[in-house]
Amino acid sequence: MSALQTPEKTSRRQELRDDSIVELFARLMLFYEENKTLVYGLVAGLVALILAIPGYMYYQQQRAEEANQLLGEILPAYEQGRYQEALDGTADAQGLVALADDYGSTRAGNLATYYAGDAHYQMGNYDQALQFFERFDKEEDFIGASAFAAEAAIYENRDEFETAAERYQQAATHYPNQLTTPRYLLRAGRAYEAAGEYDAAADMYTRIQEEYPDAPQATDAERYLARVHAMQEAATS
Repeated sequence: MSALQTPEKTSRRQELRDDSIVELFARLMLFYEENKTLVYGLVAGLVALILAIPGYMYYQQQRAEEANQLLGEILPAYEQGRYQEALDGTADAQGLVALADDYGSTRAGNLATYYAGDAHYQMGNYDQALQFFERFDKEEDFIGASAFAAEAAIYENRDEFETAAERYQQAATHYPNQLTTPRYLLRAGRAYEAAGEYDAAADMYTRIQEEYPDAPQATDAERYLARVHAMQEAATS
């Protein structure tokens, strides 16, 4: 008996599925009839977007090539220490400021932002330098870490020691390496000391000893750590 009932149950399930498909199709057709304009608009927008992507990619590639060429034309002035000329540009070369403003979305334009910040920094224009360094899109490389360190130095010059320490710490962790990381950690520790944040300072010096024991800064870290511990004991006594 059960063998005879199985086809009937299977057939009924199939009918229910078929009914659901028919109902769904009917609902879709009703929606389409009531919203033809919307559907056509969405389809047209999607087609336009697909067609625009190659054009946009070509446009961005052209801008990147232009930015590379323009940066190469002004870099000699920067490298030779003619910082104001590098910032402003010449009759034959667009300046770093204009490059940063006009091509900031390209890699070369982003680098121009960094160079503009450093040019201002070298000239002692720290407020302007900070603006460019903070605008700079920092990749996880040596230049990105250097930008954080430059920001830290500017805040340190303003006696904003806690912010300076945080920036030095960002420089240390942004691009970890044996050369610059212990140096930035040491500066972070000294800035934390100046801010009266002795626990944070001790953490920076301890990291140097534990993670970079062979770095030249390890000896200074040991001395500074002893000083911080003495300050902590004096504060609690």
